[in-house]
Amino acid sequence: MGAVVSCIQSCFRTIGRTIMAIINGIGSIIMAIVNGIVSFLDIVVGFLTCNTCGGRRRHRGTTGTTRRRGFGRRRHVGTTSTI
Repeated sequence: MGAVVSCIQSCFRTIGRTIMAIINGIGSIIMAIVNGIVSFLDIVVGFLTCNTCGGRRRHRGTTGTTRRRGFGRRRHVGTTSTI
């Protein structure tokens, strides 16, 4: 009798795991659809706001190094030229 109960338990366990796998697959599909919609809306909002939404700063450089724009050559106080 114990072998029959064990066999029935493993059948129900297999059916439960199959149902959970199907539910996880459906959940993954729904998450992919929602992420796609969110990405699309992010692109649309970025287009309408000229990509200035959210306080992000996007800098484009032609080279890998950044150039500082500022005051030119810095002069130090106390050098030998002041003597």
